[in-house]
Amino acid sequence: MFFRWYLYGLHGYFCEVTFTAASDFKLNRTWKLMGHSSIWAFFIYATSILLIERMYLRLRPHYTKFKRAVIYTLWIYLWEFSTGFILRYFNACPWDYSSFNYNVMGLVTMEYAIYWFLGSIIAEQVVIKTTMKLGLDNKLNNILSRNL
Repeated sequence: MFFRWYLYGLHGYFCEVTFTAASDFKLNRTWKLMGHSSIWAFFIYATSILLIERMYLRLRPHYTKFKRAVIYTLWIYLWEFSTGFILRYFNACPWDYSSFNYNVMGLVTMEYAIYWFLGSIIAEQVVIKTTMKLGLDNKLNNILSRNL
């Protein structure tokens, strides 16, 4: 499970840096593509996508892809709000959506709903399925058991 968590964290972190670089390009038309994030984002994405993986395995037999994506999007908003709320308590929350029209306490913004929805479909269909097929955790266990 550790390697999947790690890959999910890398994926989320990379997507956030890419998204902020694209947003900066759209705003400033600069080709520097200077995306940014926080180390907290790695842990937030890793844990969230691992939990989405668990949801996917349970929901797949019962719900369509669309319904699963709606559930994932609701989860993402709950997770972003919760982690942001905790981080804000320690003056460590790296994001603030207060300037957005449809924000909740500056911790989430409804303006990103379509991005989270589409991102959750990509996470399920590409990232989670591919990562699970790699079987990295089993390979690590085999390597460790041979070396002990």
